[in-house]
Amino acid sequence: MADLELRNLAKVYQTGSSNPVVGVEDLNIHLDEGNFLVLVGPSGCGKSTTLRTIAGLEHVTSGEVRIGDKVVNDLSPKDRDIAMVFQNYALYPHMTARENMSFGLKMTTTLSDEEVSDRVESVSEMMGIDDLLGDRPSELSGGQQQRVALGRAIVREPEVFLLDEPLSNLDAKLRAHMRTEIQELQEDLNITTVYVTHDQTEAMTMGDKIAILDQGELQQVGTPLECYYTPKNRFVAGFIGEPSMNFFDMRVESDQLTNERIEYPLSGARLDSVRGEDRVTLGIRPEDIEIADEPGEHTFTADVRVVEPLGDINYMHVDLDGNEMTVKVPGEHYAEENTEVLLSFPEEKLHLFSGPTGEALCNRSIPTDSSLPIEATTEA
Repeated sequence: MADLELRNLAKVYQTGSSNPVVGVEDLNIHLDEGNFLVLVGPSGCGKSTTLRTIAGLEHVTSGEVRIGDKVVNDLSPKDRDIAMVFQNYALYPHMTARENMSFGLKMTTTLSDEEVSDRVESVSEMMGIDDLLGDRPSELSGGQQQRVALGRAIVREPEVFLLDEPLSNLDAKLRAHMRTEIQELQEDLNITTVYVTHDQTEAMTMGDKIAILDQGELQQVGTPLECYYTPKNRFVAGFIGEPSMNFFDMRVESDQLTNERIEYPLSGARLDSVRGEDRVTLGIRPEDIEIADEPGEHTFTADVRVVEPLGDINYMHVDLDGNEMTVKVPGEHYAEENTEVLLSFPEEKLHLFSGPTGEALCNRSIPTDSSLPIEATTEA
């Protein structure tokens, strides 16, 4: 295994028009050996392009891809000591599972047939597919094909694992199961891994770190909890978390935030964070909104439009004086549609972003003990 570093990485596609298309721009990421990084972002953000440049399937326009202490920009994919798992599995349909898993070893190493067979047997047993080695892909289920594709990568014993949305073709239940399997495999093998997905649940649950991309630019790198509780900007705050964070465009007037319908008094760290700002965005996550028993300075009456009961929780879609928002409440709390509900926005759980730039001005802290009060922080 080895560490992986991207230094000022850029990939620009020269199209037939005068305007080139920027895939990724000035990307800087360092991944320690044995760590698991998830690249996440909306479609077209550059995450698969980044993975393909690491693999050598795309030529780097500028910058460096470093594996260990070696710059690999000019090395072919087979010489980079990486193994890649594709979204569509990319298994050879005329080969058995055993032949698929051993093909790469036979083509790129000097291992004897006996050594190749031993590796395939060992990995297939670990993956739970040792009884499927004689089957062809058409005889395997989606989950079994995914295990074969993973096994084919593992037998290579690479320095770096690259996985490009490997679970997107599976149903929800199998996807959740395979998430756990991949995590356990990566921890057991201790191989430096880069995993691409558009699914933020995979990003939050699988990675040691996540890197959020948008339009080819890196928005934030950090642990899942850092990106969730202390997003660097409004984009990260809105992208990470399901349902998405609720946002309100506000003006700063003296010691409070206002718009045409809402007034919200500020104090302490949050008031300090907006000094010198004219316009800010107030953000609060659906699960941080509370049902209030009585009116207060941070409470608001909203109209319940739709309720989505999910058993342990309910999603309430409400209208707050023309502002559509989502509230996440425990399952035992059920509000009828077309009724009113009194909501509280706890000040210590607010996020504030600059109106012009979207950069974070103040976030809530990462909870360290559920029994302790959460203090505000002005660190973005």
